[in-house]
Amino acid sequence: MSDTLAREALWALAHAERAALADDLAALDAAQWASRSLCDRWTVEEVVAHLTAAASVGRARWVASVLGARFDFDRHNDRRLAEHRGAGPAETLARFRRVVDSTTSTFGPTQAWLGEVIVHAQDIRRPLGLDRTPRVEAVTPVARCYARRDFTVAGRSAIEGLRVEATDGPFATGTGPLVSGTTLALTMAMAGRAAYCDDLTGPGVTTLRTRCVTA
Repeated sequence: MSDTLAREALWALAHAERAALADDLAALDAAQWASRSLCDRWTVEEVVAHLTAAASVGRARWVASVLGARFDFDRHNDRRLAEHRGAGPAETLARFRRVVDSTTSTFGPTQAWLGEVIVHAQDIRRPLGLDRTPRVEAVTPVARCYARRDFTVAGRSAIEGLRVEATDGPFATGTGPLVSGTTLALTMAMAGRAAYCDDLTGPGVTTLRTRCVTA
């Protein structure tokens, strides 16, 4: 498969995950929209607005925004989030639906932008008890990306000196004390979501948990 086809396939997976999240969001009530996500700086509605921003801001605009925020990435993210948030949940969801098929992104591998959708979708679903799980085929390239480098999340640092193995797919890497679980749980733990360490087993889990940080 060529790099171009690989990117197209990854974007197709991202589009499918955005569409699935939009379907889940359509059933939420006002209290759920206002509840805290696993990305605990933000409510559910704020996470959705952030996803819309991520699918709307290209490289040139991102650079200008980061410079305008003086490299304060929290400020940059909050400003773009506010720009793409609607007057209420219905408008915020409508704006998100408009970018479901977007391929706009900034820098870095396409796997990382697929990961942006998968991780933030679970940031919303887990606190709300929504049981939809992304396909292993979608999560595996994200897990491999996170394990190789520290980019949008400190995935490589999180699993340094550990052996991690998925119980539901082909993802496996590293040497050291074992951590095993679903591809999704491993990916979310690499993304710093400590709640997902509860879904993992093995002698390396305690080490991984200490490395999880609020994202």
